[in-house]
Amino acid sequence: MNIHEYQAKQVLAKYKVPTPKGFPAFTVEEAEKAAKDLGGSVWVVKAQIHAGGRGKAGGVKVVKSLDDVKKEAKRLLGSTLVTHQTGPEGKVVNRLYIEEASNIAKEYYLGALVDRANSRVTFMASSEGGVEIEEVAHKHPEKIITVSVDPATGIQGCHARKLAYGIGLSGDKVKEFSKFVFALYNAFVGTDSSMFEINPLVETKEGNFIALDAKINFDDNALFRHPDLEALRDESEEEPLEARAGKSGLSYVKMDGTIGCMVNGAGLAMATMDIIKLYGAEPANFLDVGGGATKEKVTEAFKIILSDKNVKGILVNIFGGIMRCDIIAEGIIAAAKEVSIKVPLVVRLEGTNVEKGKEILAKSGLAITSADNLADAADKAVKAIKKKAA
Repeated sequence: MNIHEYQAKQVLAKYKVPTPKGFPAFTVEEAEKAAKDLGGSVWVVKAQIHAGGRGKAGGVKVVKSLDDVKKEAKRLLGSTLVTHQTGPEGKVVNRLYIEEASNIAKEYYLGALVDRANSRVTFMASSEGGVEIEEVAHKHPEKIITVSVDPATGIQGCHARKLAYGIGLSGDKVKEFSKFVFALYNAFVGTDSSMFEINPLVETKEGNFIALDAKINFDDNALFRHPDLEALRDESEEEPLEARAGKSGLSYVKMDGTIGCMVNGAGLAMATMDIIKLYGAEPANFLDVGGGATKEKVTEAFKIILSDKNVKGILVNIFGGIMRCDIIAEGIIAAAKEVSIKVPLVVRLEGTNVEKGKEILAKSGLAITSADNLADAADKAVKAIKKKAA
């Protein structure tokens, strides 16, 4: 789950991670009031959307008068911001963040993520702050310093010092930077996060380190422990079908293809998507109904898949391990009747009672094509949509 920059900074502040002062604003009047409450004569008006590249797209502006605060607020609120991460459709700006200006001496990059390869929280730091880390990795990979933290020991001084020295810090700056790293690690672990990105991490002319920008991604599987964090979700920033699926306990990601996929198990779902591409078509989605594929879940899954107008066919790929194939077949038939599927439907079942499941599908009277294996299923699904399009 992603959150907005201002929300991320509120979360970080609870763990004593230094951030500039600022206030969210949903109207022009709130933006002006925020600037007045902050005081000073220079402010930063920031569009709040779930995407990077806001600055280059005109979504971040430094202003030096209250009139300019109002002018930028009017320009941004309700506008569509197109960045390299939003795609050509862009995202509508519904909220702003009015922040005090910072006295910047140097910009750095600092990120943290769960490294699946070593099952540890891994920090990445670079002296090249303010640009995409992918660009740094491509042009100057030697400037990215990585440090993994053993969960048995937690963050240690040696971790922070290695990062500090790696980005060229020395003397008292190492101590200040280390305090920042320790606080950030505590925030990461305390919120069950999967990714932090502080870009840029700013060293001020006063010698302090502050998070000038912040991006946080939480582990969805741990949100049950953090109802306060889950309340920060902004559904207007999410793909509507993905949000709908989440409420039904389905893992769904919309894609651009024409064959809708319904699978139980994330690994099997990815294999299904791959083989669809291998046979010459594109998957319309990733959809994992989970181990207990009930009639209700299958029905909702069909409805979500068919809500995508690009879907020209559906491939159901179920392994009957926890659930028997005959029970799954009955659920598919009941769901298909309720939803009234009008596109080619190919079903591949494997596992317990698979022959009985296939028999139930064959006797259903519905236009369901049964497949013997995954390759056969992909082949039949691709041929079916091409035949219908011809």
